[in-house]
Amino acid sequence: MKVNKGVVITVVAVIAAVIALIVGITSVPGNAIKYEEKVTEARSAIKIQEKARNETLPNMADCVKHYDKHEAETIINTIKARRGEDGTITDETVNEVMRQINVVVERYPELSSQKNYEELMNEISKAENKIANTREAYNKTVSRYNNYTRHPLRKFFLSLTGYERIEFPKLDYDVSEDAPTNLLD
Repeated sequence: MKVNKGVVITVVAVIAAVIALIVGITSVPGNAIKYEEKVTEARSAIKIQEKARNETLPNMADCVKHYDKHEAETIINTIKARRGEDGTITDETVNEVMRQINVVVERYPELSSQKNYEELMNEISKAENKIANTREAYNKTVSRYNNYTRHPLRKFFLSLTGYERIEFPKLDYDVSEDAPTNLLD
């Protein structure tokens, strides 16, 4: 019995096409699920950044306020001590000598509050930038998911497999409702 090569090639081509179609149809929902997971991860990254901001910034602001109070007390005590208002210097002549020495070599403690405020402002800016970047990454991930699942051919294959598409909302870039406010009050 002689086998016709054309028939064999046609049968093999049909089998290969059917296998490719089956593989194609089954891989589409798997890829859609991968995109779903990426969207979920991106949303989680936003929550992590917001939680870090909400925990870190108020604590930093409290430290700045406490240090500011300490610094103010230190400078007031230094001025009082140099004026002799703390009771340690009682002789008027010694006071006059001390005033003259203070004029020549006056040294107040180095003030750091301004640096602390600048650092706090830097940290606030960094935290908000991180959150904005994670929101942007989330929106890009939602766009990739939407582009993948809305493609007409993939949409058809997804409907064949019973995949239910999820509507992920894109985020705006407004400050979140739970953002810390009035940190230095």
